[in-house]
Amino acid sequence: MSYPVFLSRLTSLDFSADAILDISNGGKALVLSDLHMGAGKRDDLDHNGELSACLLEDYFKNGWNLVLNGDIEDVQRHSLEKIQKKWTNLFRVFDLFAGVNRLYKIIGNHDEELLLRRAYPYPLYTAIKIETGVIPAFVYHGHQLSKIYVRYKNLIGAAIRYILKPFGIKNIFTARSPYKRFYIEKQAYAFSLKNHCLSIIGHTHRPLFASLGRFDYIKFEIERLCRDYPASSGADRTRIENEVASLRRELGKLKRKERRDVLRQSLYGDELTVPCLFNSGCALGKKGLSAIEITDKDIALVYWFTEGKGKPFVSRGSYKIQKLPGMPHRRVVLNQDKLDYILAKIKLMQ
Repeated sequence: MSYPVFLSRLTSLDFSADAILDISNGGKALVLSDLHMGAGKRDDLDHNGELSACLLEDYFKNGWNLVLNGDIEDVQRHSLEKIQKKWTNLFRVFDLFAGVNRLYKIIGNHDEELLLRRAYPYPLYTAIKIETGVIPAFVYHGHQLSKIYVRYKNLIGAAIRYILKPFGIKNIFTARSPYKRFYIEKQAYAFSLKNHCLSIIGHTHRPLFASLGRFDYIKFEIERLCRDYPASSGADRTRIENEVASLRRELGKLKRKERRDVLRQSLYGDELTVPCLFNSGCALGKKGLSAIEITDKDIALVYWFTEGKGKPFVSRGSYKIQKLPGMPHRRVVLNQDKLDYILAKIKLMQ
């Protein structure tokens, strides 16, 4: 499907009625993307497979809807049957959500082939609309916004299966190229601006909250801590010093990963970024996974990790760490805002 056709279908909601998830009356939805479930020895999800199953079972018990936003099974590399055999525990949890009509599965570029299967167990969507009662949120994977993918998807798929897979090369291309990420993000950002809605995407593997990435939030957090520092004393002052030092180290790591000219500029060409774009990130990291939680009142970017294996900035910072009862898995809210506040900013900043 070409980019113009995809956006045309998206804006006109040319999807079946059951592609609309209404959470306006106290509902809640978890958006998770890019699990890349495989069947090989170097599976992308190996680091977070058990964590994923445990946290999803907890969300199920607490009444959440589950939106799987693309690239869940990596059928470009492995057969669906082998993937299902390896990840029986995860599919068991998917079945729990599906059994009570709380599973919404969106296709991505690595699992788009599932649309051709007659016997696939779950309904598949190109995108869904979440009605919050405050502002609509469109959830779609985002690969449709890449002109290269749309034009050469068959060639890319063949290269992944017959070249990258045999050499054990993992799914890193979009995540390692800032220019490809920013191009896709700009298209999604422009769509949300034009249609006065939120976009929740995946594909780039880069968590975003209110149109900003981790690099921007680190700068804002350092500024906030510096403002608090003069009025602090004792242990509180020491804590701020340690947090700033930790954040500066993380900032340095991010600078080395990206090209500096890309980081200096506004990603979307605005002096004041409108908070309409979100990305749930991925589950490929060795130190945990991220997801988007959305209710009829607020939206949050959350980070899940296993105790002793999380990212250093979480344990060193002032984040409140929630423990999953009886398990070594932990949840942290990285960013959270009220939907009415986000709506007000979108209206006032356009």
